[in-house]
Amino acid sequence: MPRIIAIDYGIKRTGIAVTDELQIIASGLTTIPSDTAIAFLKDYFTKESVTKVLIGEPKQMNGQPSESAPIIEKFVADFTLAFPGIKVERVDERFTSKMAFQTMIDSGLSKKQRQNKALVDEIAATILLQDYLSRKMI
Repeated sequence: MPRIIAIDYGIKRTGIAVTDELQIIASGLTTIPSDTAIAFLKDYFTKESVTKVLIGEPKQMNGQPSESAPIIEKFVADFTLAFPGIKVERVDERFTSKMAFQTMIDSGLSKKQRQNKALVDEIAATILLQDYLSRKMI
């Protein structure tokens, strides 16, 4: 079965998470510089079968798009052009970074480890993906 990928796209860094082949468990894959995302994904898609990509949709508390929304919309457009055969689904990413940071605390990571913003982005993508999988199972 093909995998599902979640992308937490940011101005500087992009966190990426992926399912196992049975689409049951989400795991962090990596964090990359955002300007390399399309090239990284081209390489990844040659090695792994992917059926769907979830891309975080940044919203404010009132549901309106956040300031970073235009940057992510451009990435979605670039992704769709580069990979027309892969389905894109947008998912609300509110609170994922806060949840990722709390996960790091709960996991017992040191203060220095919790300052690793790349790890926060990867965990945020994993939370997006695991939440999607949990909703899909219901």
